[in-house]
Amino acid sequence: MVGEGAAPDRVIRIRDGIEWRIGGGADVAWIKDATTIGLEITSAIPPVLAAYCTLLLPETLEGEQRRHDRAVVALLQRGSEPQPWWLGHLEYGVGAEIIFHDVPKVKLYSDWDYVIVQAGREQALGWRESEGPWSWKGALPDLMFPADHSWLFSTLWDDQWAASAGPRC
Repeated sequence: MVGEGAAPDRVIRIRDGIEWRIGGGADVAWIKDATTIGLEITSAIPPVLAAYCTLLLPETLEGEQRRHDRAVVALLQRGSEPQPWWLGHLEYGVGAEIIFHDVPKVKLYSDWDYVIVQAGREQALGWRESEGPWSWKGALPDLMFPADHSWLFSTLWDDQWAASAGPRC
């Protein structure tokens, strides 16, 4: 479904009564073109930002994951000017919560399929369930970055850690 007034190549979907722009290959090219498969942090984060760090994902203790998710989003929000964020949801398998199932996906990292949606902080914290079979990494999207690419947060499919980069960590 292409929204009224949208460019023919612009895909729009409605959720919660709001139109959301679905991203394509051009929106993630800066990541895809600069990462390689490997064990270094640059397998998840392109080597174009000033500082890099990794975060161990919390144990599945009651409430710990939710506190972690809120703290991560608060830090990321402080890392840039107010602007839209791109949220990437990795298609883990049949039934995975990727927010929109009928949209074009982009391939990143090891040719994994992601749905990329331009949204914001509230959607990063609220679109995914924090409990259930696909929530073992919390409610946050698997990939987040602002429109100006000033930071990037990425949790790869098979890792127990998340990678982050920006002007500082």
